[in-house]
Amino acid sequence: MDVRLSAEQAQLRDAAAKLASDLGPGSVADLADAGRVARLERALAATGWRALRRDGASGVEVAIVAEELARGLVDVAFLGPVLADDLLRHLPDAQPCTVLVAGSAPDARGVSRAVALQGTDVLVGPLGAAATGVDLTREVAAVDGPLRPVGAVDTEVAGRFGVLALVVTTAELLGAARGAHALACEYAGIREQYGHPIGSYQAVAHPLAEGLALVEGSISVLRHAAWAVDELPVAEAVRAARIAKLYCARAARTVCETSIQVHGGIGNTWDCLAHVHLRRVLTATELVPVRIEEIHRGLP
Repeated sequence: MDVRLSAEQAQLRDAAAKLASDLGPGSVADLADAGRVARLERALAATGWRALRRDGASGVEVAIVAEELARGLVDVAFLGPVLADDLLRHLPDAQPCTVLVAGSAPDARGVSRAVALQGTDVLVGPLGAAATGVDLTREVAAVDGPLRPVGAVDTEVAGRFGVLALVVTTAELLGAARGAHALACEYAGIREQYGHPIGSYQAVAHPLAEGLALVEGSISVLRHAAWAVDELPVAEAVRAARIAKLYCARAARTVCETSIQVHGGIGNTWDCLAHVHLRRVLTATELVPVRIEEIHRGLP
């Protein structure tokens, strides 16, 4: 595989990064800004990115968008609708909705129904009221009624849907980690102690350097898993995605915890965005979770 992004993929990454930077929350207080959220929702809806798979996008391209939106803590639905689109594009006359994971919808803002995959059967059902959970950037809702079958897919499609779900949640881990690391580096460059920026001291610089190494490693393992969504046999793609999810989950948690430590006393306060990144990482880890026992030889 060629790990380099094509010109079109680079443009997609830059567009997603700009949207996240322009309209994503710049502070914890911004999460409660209904006007900003409405503008963000309109901007994201206009891109058509929630229907990337229906438009023929690869797993790499879906992962690119998910990563950049998570980096900017974008707090409108993407993960749920893009996964639902991947599943429903194989069925006739399917209506847009979000995806159901373990009985609840993790991206339920402005959505009234969800879709789930049981074996090869596709089911849809209504959702109850949405509310913010542990992840402050995402509204969650539970099923509020029976699920009804709307069709079925073949085993190949079902398998690749599972791989894409792992890859998109892994991309969110990487994006949130990148955002937390950038936040810590920015703070280390402006916060002074004893007349020097704290980033000039080894006790701060070394953990940040380790975090950068973890981010770079995560980029490599995720890029391979995202490529595998469409290019490898399902069994090999599942293994690649599981390894990526496990590695990136551990790496992202370390990077986010380091960011909180670098911020010192304010890192443990509500007003510091570092904890919002950590919350996103912790919840993304448990969306389509992976355990070490699921990988034959484990990881060193």
